[in-house]
Amino acid sequence: QVQLVESGGGLVQPGGSLRLSCAASGFTLDYYAIGWFRQAPGKEREGVSCINSSDGSTYYADSVKGRFTISRDNASNTVYLHMNSLKPEDTAVYYCVADPSCVSILVGFGSWGQGTQVTVSS
Repeated sequence: QVQLVESGGGLVQPGGSLRLSCAASGFTLDYYAIGWFRQAPGKEREGVSCINSSDGSTYYADSVKGRFTISRDNASNTVYLHMNSLKPEDTAVYYCVADPSCVSILVGFGSWGQGTQVTVSS
């Protein structure tokens, strides 16, 4: 019943920006935390960011802090990841994940979407 669909990925030049969207169905975002993970071939999945539902608190990996911003729009049941000052190292498939809290998401629990490809290259 729970379904997450990521969109907004694509090809962007270094220094450019993208906004990823995570659209939820089968549940309401009001009661769920949403996290973003990324994975590149041969690399381990990295927890990029997360936003809690209870207090709106956020988490950012050191590698993206100051460049990425996570936000939610409960009216449209969508979570966004605004990515600025993109670097080639940001190239990966990005996934959104839903679970009751960011603590559980960041240790590997939750329902996952299918992912969207982000490629940063000149």
